[in-house]
Amino acid sequence: QSAWETLALLALSPKPLCFVYKKELHWVPFFGWAIARIQMIHIDRSQRALAFKKVAEQGERVMQEQRWVIMFPEGTRIARGQTGQYKAGGSRLACETHAQALPIAISSAKCWPRNSFVKYPGVIDISIGKPIASQGHTPDSLMSEVQSWIEGEMRRIDAPAYA
Repeated sequence: QSAWETLALLALSPKPLCFVYKKELHWVPFFGWAIARIQMIHIDRSQRALAFKKVAEQGERVMQEQRWVIMFPEGTRIARGQTGQYKAGGSRLACETHAQALPIAISSAKCWPRNSFVKYPGVIDISIGKPIASQGHTPDSLMSEVQSWIEGEMRRIDAPAYA
């Protein structure tokens, strides 16, 4: 929902994280230049055929290093109370590497709305679901289970936004 969760997840995670992000962010002064230099996974959407292959290769390497891969399934920030279009890249990576998916719901837009410099005082709730095994799932069925949990949990932790 906002940039808050990116910062919070880095600070709260018990393991080193690796974010998957769009390569276009490299063009953002200072921020983009910095993330280009650290070991994260970027998606080059101009090379659609090769994009996921590179993500899968890098994702497997990162997981072997005992780092967690973070993917935001909507692919972009969505407005509070809205449901984004979930993409199966994260579930596809989990299925190909036999990793678990860990769904997380965060109500950050209550305090840090998307595309806004204005911040509001308040409480941001983070809810972490149970790990979901990828075995026995297709990428679409795994993403469907993840999406169902996240959307249900968002309606619980930020009910006023969905009224």
